[in-house]
Amino acid sequence: MADPRSDPELMAAHVAGDPRAFDELVRRHTDRLWAFAIRTLGDSHEAADALQEALLSAFRGAGRWRGDASVSTWLHRIVYHACLDRVRRRRSHPTDPLDEGTDLPASRDPMADRMTVLAVDEALGRLPVAQRSAVVLVDMEGLSIAEAARVLGVREGTVKSRAARGRYRLAVLLGHLRPGGGNDDGRSGVEALGGGLSSPAGGER
Repeated sequence: MADPRSDPELMAAHVAGDPRAFDELVRRHTDRLWAFAIRTLGDSHEAADALQEALLSAFRGAGRWRGDASVSTWLHRIVYHACLDRVRRRRSHPTDPLDEGTDLPASRDPMADRMTVLAVDEALGRLPVAQRSAVVLVDMEGLSIAEAARVLGVREGTVKSRAARGRYRLAVLLGHLRPGGGNDDGRSGVEALGGGLSSPAGGER
């Protein structure tokens, strides 16, 4: 039976010593956090390690959550920083595949083996990390601009700008997937990005 408590109630219970509360939070949010990590890093092994580190950090630091953002947004922010840590580590090596502008191998989504999804994953991996994260959060995770700004630690206008640039580059990279081979503002490519994971946010872009 699902735990009826809300996320804030579970956080409070975890801080108070309830051994089951954090497990329920993980159950509720892991799928979306995993999708965000793997799309951000483009590597399932790196994503798994980043997610594990992030959840451990959240477990230990739950007392620092003050309710100024939703629990989901707070968890996404911790995962984002765990991913950035791994990107920075890789950038210390000349062969780092996550350097901006470097062609990445396609990150294979275990939920979809269609060629379109693989092509989109590869194109997504070619975006700079900042643009990639904005596109993933807003167009795949369904976060609002304000929520994405909290996760990324930047202004809302910066999120809009990064997402717009990311969509444009995706439109160029994925133009062959559209009827007639043209492109628009990147929306058609973004629609394929989700791979069934989530629908685009209905709020401000």
